[in-house]
Amino acid sequence: MAVATLAVAQVQAAEPVKNVVLVHGAYADGSGWRGVAEILDRDGYKVTVVQEPETSLSDDVATTTRAISQAGGRVLLVGHSYGGIVITQAGSAPQAKGLVKSGQPGR
Repeated sequence: MAVATLAVAQVQAAEPVKNVVLVHGAYADGSGWRGVAEILDRDGYKVTVVQEPETSLSDDVATTTRAISQAGGRVLLVGHSYGGIVITQAGSAPQAKGLVKSGQPGR
């Protein structure tokens, strides 16, 4: 039984992450990720662009955490500038499998 459980765990670990959550920087909005989101979508990823309220860091983290929960599986988080701070905190969600911090979206 332990061998079967290990085999299932290895297969699950080998499955690629197909959900991407994009988080914008401060004084911006999610539209800055449009080009990146279109490319990822075309390549078969399920993309969520978080529209942070920018009322406080905790509100932005909560909004991002909700997006992670609603993604429906394992998630790669991508944050631009201030969004990197947000994904660092939201990245403790069990579905978060990786963090990418960017200086400029689309480059």
